[in-house]
Amino acid sequence: MRELWPWLTLIFRRPGRLFVGGILILATLLSGMGLLALSGWFITATALTGLLLAAGVQASLNLYVPGGGIRFFAVARTVARYAERVYNHDTVLRLLTDIRVALFERLSLSARYRRNALRGPQWLSRLTNDVDALDTLYLRLIAPAALAALVTAILIAVAGIFYSQDLALGLLITLVPAFLVATVVVFLRTRHLVYRQTDARERVRTDVIEHIEGFAELTAAGRTGKHAALCLRQADQIARNDSRADTRTGWNLGLAQVMVNLAVVLALWMGLQLFQQESISGPVVVLLPVALLGLLEVYSMLPDAFARLGGTLASAARLNRDCAAESGTGPGAEQLPLDSGHALELERVTIRFGDHSPVLSRFDLTVPTGEWVSVIGSSGAGKSSLAEVMAGLEKPASGCARRLPSAYLTQQTVLFEDTLKANLLIGRPDARDADLWRVLELVAMADRFTHEPAQLNTWLGSMGSQLSGGEARRIALARVLLNESPLLVLDEPFTGVDSETRDSIAAGMKQWLAGKTVVALGHAPEALPASDRTIRLS
Repeated sequence: MRELWPWLTLIFRRPGRLFVGGILILATLLSGMGLLALSGWFITATALTGLLLAAGVQASLNLYVPGGGIRFFAVARTVARYAERVYNHDTVLRLLTDIRVALFERLSLSARYRRNALRGPQWLSRLTNDVDALDTLYLRLIAPAALAALVTAILIAVAGIFYSQDLALGLLITLVPAFLVATVVVFLRTRHLVYRQTDARERVRTDVIEHIEGFAELTAAGRTGKHAALCLRQADQIARNDSRADTRTGWNLGLAQVMVNLAVVLALWMGLQLFQQESISGPVVVLLPVALLGLLEVYSMLPDAFARLGGTLASAARLNRDCAAESGTGPGAEQLPLDSGHALELERVTIRFGDHSPVLSRFDLTVPTGEWVSVIGSSGAGKSSLAEVMAGLEKPASGCARRLPSAYLTQQTVLFEDTLKANLLIGRPDARDADLWRVLELVAMADRFTHEPAQLNTWLGSMGSQLSGGEARRIALARVLLNESPLLVLDEPFTGVDSETRDSIAAGMKQWLAGKTVVALGHAPEALPASDRTIRLS
């Protein structure tokens, strides 16, 4: 269960909402059981009164008090269930937000080689199925199990106080095993099977997506049928294992319900003995057995939830593994005090990924505030890795990295499927339209969108598909130039931009970024803006 601990800690950061949600669920359960119990008592009391009157015996029954109680429980159950659904679903959405934010924070701190180790379909599985398995953990598992145990304890206590200690002991002997069968036993019987099913579903989902994406290549190679047959075999195996897990869950559910019904029979039998001893009245005999029947609704939710717990553990384990922060001896990129006179300091920084040889070893660099530095190196020299350490996205394996708040242009151009304005405002959310047009003019893209009907609201398409590679690169550069951070790290800022446009943009950047510190990385000096100092990586 240790895989769930980080996520349970996150869930229980909202104790007030969880407590109120649990109270609403408890109110719904108690109202339903109260409605059953009081209705059973009322029907029995009415029947006995009728029999006594038919036999010529004087008898009376107050119809108004129990009738009012029945109406109260009926209305309370409806209101409590509605309030519980609205409130707890809102809570689940809030927990989903917390989980996603925490997940992306952990992703931002994880090593790049860990993130790159997973393919797109696998990340899709992490961000959808695995997160979904965690966000309903409270509503599906924790709250029902806790409340089932509480209601069971309340009924046993009621039996001991108002009936007899022997009856309370009998209910304890039957209901506690029923609770364990519906929770712990079903989890133990399905844990390994469901755990493996989660990985199997991810594999078949990945294969199906790759089958669709690579359909042309599979057709050209004549392997469409074989690959489709592989996907079908995997899906068939998953279906068979699902059937096995459902069968085990069903048996446990049936056994738990049989044990609850045994408790009902026991309460009725011992209640009749107490009636014969004139310890309780006839209508009270049926009060507890009917209330116990209400437990069937509570217990019926548990087996399915605990049968899925193995899959939830698998999802949590995968997220913990794939989103783990890289352990290293270095403290990472810390922010410098604003009056230090330096924008960036790297002291004996070593960059290493996993067990591979270091990309850079014992690298030192100090960049005073306002200086422009070019870092030149061939492919594989470690420029992008160094840029991520400078920007604070990677921790050095050893050494120390300190910096001012920074904006980072990654080597890969990333634009979102949204409007031009929405993509630019990521760099500076409070920017006015005039600011956006100014920076577009700087990167020689203003004319491109002036003639568009929607202008700043022009839709860029998936990953900027409506733009050429050079145009997309300039939009990404404009987004970073809008940012007000005092330090800019630019990795290959002019990829796909012709030399004339590049020189024009570089000249404009000097004025736009006056007073700021810029570290630009690339293959050659001519591919970077003019700088005060050039460093070559071998």
